[in-house]
Amino acid sequence: MFQFFKKNKAELPQFWKDYELKFKDKMSDDLEDKTFCVLDTETTGFDYSKDRILCIGAINLRQRRIEIKDGFEVFIVQQVYGKDAAPIHGILKNSLIPRVSELEALEQFVDYVGNSIIIAHHAIFDLNMINNALLRNGLPELKNTYLDTSHLYKKTIIKSNLITKKEHYTLDELADKFTISKKDRHTAMGDAYITAILFLKILNKLQESGKKVTLKDLLK
Repeated sequence: MFQFFKKNKAELPQFWKDYELKFKDKMSDDLEDKTFCVLDTETTGFDYSKDRILCIGAINLRQRRIEIKDGFEVFIVQQVYGKDAAPIHGILKNSLIPRVSELEALEQFVDYVGNSIIIAHHAIFDLNMINNALLRNGLPELKNTYLDTSHLYKKTIIKSNLITKKEHYTLDELADKFTISKKDRHTAMGDAYITAILFLKILNKLQESGKKVTLKDLLK
């Protein structure tokens, strides 16, 4: 595994220093006080070292409201082209969609996400892709706490010998289970929106007993 060069603190760009400052104050454990950033990436493939991010989509969620008008979407200039993935996400090599460099996309995303709690479906994939992109550009990894809707869904399943929890649940499976429209599926913004609705439905399910759910409960 090859190592990426990391800048020391003094060499880090101002946008990264501003990002890190947002984590200085301790935040409340109350979910109503939190800002969530629901994230999805479209990529050229699934290899963290060889493949690249084509698009990052994100939507903020505050006090159980999805802030669609404040959504974030950025397309990245392709240095690597995965022809096998193109039919899935529909992002073509010669598309006329405006694109920015990887570093500029990362700067825009870091400014957008701030110190929010990141939510994603199978979050480790999206975070690894973003963190590898950061490392390629000499930057540290994201500092954000994150939640995975696939993992959170398992918390809603009643413990029973008759029910076997699967290791992974696809976004399609859970969208169907919770009757969530799959319009714009396999676009970064579309999947972020589906995941945001899924998170709210899971949260409602966890709170059916009347027990107040905190961030610590979700992170367990």
